[in-house]
Amino acid sequence: ARAMGRMLAARGVGAGSHRLLSSPQGRARETARLAFGTEPGIEPRLREIAMGDWSGLDRAEIDARWPGPPDEHFVDFYARAPNGEGFKALWARCAALLAELDGPAILVTHGMTSRVLRTIATGGAMSDLAKLPGGQGVVFRLCAGRHEALSAPLAQEERGG
Repeated sequence: ARAMGRMLAARGVGAGSHRLLSSPQGRARETARLAFGTEPGIEPRLREIAMGDWSGLDRAEIDARWPGPPDEHFVDFYARAPNGEGFKALWARCAALLAELDGPAILVTHGMTSRVLRTIATGGAMSDLAKLPGGQGVVFRLCAGRHEALSAPLAQEERGG
């Protein structure tokens, strides 16, 4: 988080130049604090996709209780979460948030929420969710419908795992 903040500061991007918004979830809030040295504005629509009955379980537990098809695509995995939020609802809340932004913003969020925000911002459709790259610890820049990664995904050891 600190390295991402330094990289953005070197580009003139920070809480002073951009509106800083974070998911209310702890990991995103702490990332924003560490990266920018200030408390972010909390935006509930930046929370990660709700996983319903799978909340709090790891992938091994989910696979043991709700096995999916072999070689399941990650988008299909999220879509089949029992009592989960689903992509249609996630898409609607992300689209509403983007429509309300009135200037440059830094959005600190989570994997699937980021992917949906970026797909909408680049003019994609829900069927395009798998086309954009993901990755933990990545800074993506979106401007005028264009998308670019400013940093690469962190290696497992860099994430502390």
